[in-house]
Amino acid sequence: MTNPQKILFCGPTDDQTSELREQFSANQYLVVTPENLAEGIAEFDQGNVSALVVPATPGTLPLALIQSGNLLEFLPHAVAILDADLKILWANHQLGKLCGQEDPLIGRPFYDAFGAPEILGPDFSPFHTAFSTRTVAKSGLRVGDKSYYDVEVMPVLTDVEGEQEPSYLVASIRDISEEVLQRQKLNAIYQAGLELGDLSPEEIFEMTIEDRIELLKAKILHYTQDLLEFETVEIRILDKETDRLDVLLAVGMEQVAADRTLHAKPEGNGVTGFVAATGKSYLCEDTAHDPLYMTGAPNARSSLTVPLNLHDEVLGTFNVESPHAGAFDENDLHFLELFSREVAIALNTLELLVVEKLTTASASTELIMRGVVDPVDEILNDTAWILERYIGHEPNVCERLQRILKDTRHIKQLIQQVGEEMAPQTPHHHVPTMRQVNPKLVNKRILVVDSDASVRRAAHELLGRLGCEVETAHDGEEAFLMVRSFHYDVVIADIRLPDMNGYDCFAQIREIHEHLPVILMTGFGYDPTHSIVKARQLGLKCVLYKPFRLDQLILGVEKAVSISEDMPSETSN
Repeated sequence: MTNPQKILFCGPTDDQTSELREQFSANQYLVVTPENLAEGIAEFDQGNVSALVVPATPGTLPLALIQSGNLLEFLPHAVAILDADLKILWANHQLGKLCGQEDPLIGRPFYDAFGAPEILGPDFSPFHTAFSTRTVAKSGLRVGDKSYYDVEVMPVLTDVEGEQEPSYLVASIRDISEEVLQRQKLNAIYQAGLELGDLSPEEIFEMTIEDRIELLKAKILHYTQDLLEFETVEIRILDKETDRLDVLLAVGMEQVAADRTLHAKPEGNGVTGFVAATGKSYLCEDTAHDPLYMTGAPNARSSLTVPLNLHDEVLGTFNVESPHAGAFDENDLHFLELFSREVAIALNTLELLVVEKLTTASASTELIMRGVVDPVDEILNDTAWILERYIGHEPNVCERLQRILKDTRHIKQLIQQVGEEMAPQTPHHHVPTMRQVNPKLVNKRILVVDSDASVRRAAHELLGRLGCEVETAHDGEEAFLMVRSFHYDVVIADIRLPDMNGYDCFAQIREIHEHLPVILMTGFGYDPTHSIVKARQLGLKCVLYKPFRLDQLILGVEKAVSISEDMPSETSN
């Protein structure tokens, strides 16, 4: 005898439904009335189910129509029902589209349907959380580099021996890739702006205008191609006197286009001239039918051009092109406008708008200072060595040595003063002088101890411009000699010196002058002898990590100077 076919009967128990059950039973069907979802799914799993009956009562009719009409397939988001093993019992077609799967997903583990997704949180086990807490759990998934999904899981509670227990899960999955990628791109554009303007004019004063232009061009091209994913780019800078748009950067453009003379005029100068004249962005959907477009990139079919705006001033134009018609949309326009503002700020910060050579006097003064500082420090070191060993002998000799020290120190000050007096200003912009004096640091005497000549030279250039009197030593013993002989407001010492480590240098300087502030330097936090930790236990207040930024160096020296001013003076040489 074959097993009778089953009919699952869902709905309330009343006189009408009892009569229906009796009719099905009379026709050799096995009528099963599950009490909950778990029992219903279990019956389906056993097989031999011929039909599911949902009586058309006022409470169940809408559900019956939705199920019979397959309307769940039209939900805007992917939905799946999972068992306790996280296997998919049912899913709408949206889930298959999200996963890129054409094969049926029924019976597959949920995560396997997405390949190998990365769980982003905030809940890193949302399904187990939903089971254990019986509440909604949320998490995020990332598949590859550009696919992001928001997952919301709700437990389905069923009655088990009078207790509500979670037996299944309903998962709603929403594709949020576009939102996440846009947010990432906005954050990246903001970070790119910080990178473009990371160096102040004072920090890169030693660079020529050509060096500064190449630096900025390289950064702009990097972010344009890697962040915005535009391969073809042309940036032109507006000359205010002539209204001419000069090419700053052109990559992927035809040579005839890069060499073309354009002016900031709305007619006869293509899209670039129109944008520069009006200050309005221009989206060219199809170059073949656009009256303003002039040949730019080879085989270009669409272009996007935005103004480089600094506040209300147009500094130039930023143009990208594509070989495909309609390649750019409103999002591309928005992102390029944001990035162009950062470029405009960087142009202004780096003074690329003043395309004039640094004056011969300023350049010569800089070269002289670079050549003089090392010999001057050598004279100071040698004179201090002689003085220390000659004390108590001929007074006139000591007096002359002291005069040599005074005049030697005065040499650097005279060179800087003459250079500043000789350097003229441009008619359009103020060129920063070599000495951007910091009121807190002017005339403060700094001793820099480092075996690296480039570090000593950089200390002279950076701190000297702030008004400090910088002197250097090659090693610890030389530093002790200088500290015993002369007055210093701050000592900056590397933790790795040829003759000792940073802690030993710090400790001995403290023995010579208890209140003399010392700053220790280390490269990338490398401190094999734990000098910094031990020095801090002895009272070290400041550490600089090479290569340090100018603002970090200034802040550290300012703090040290303030400490020095509060302490009693121990020498006045």
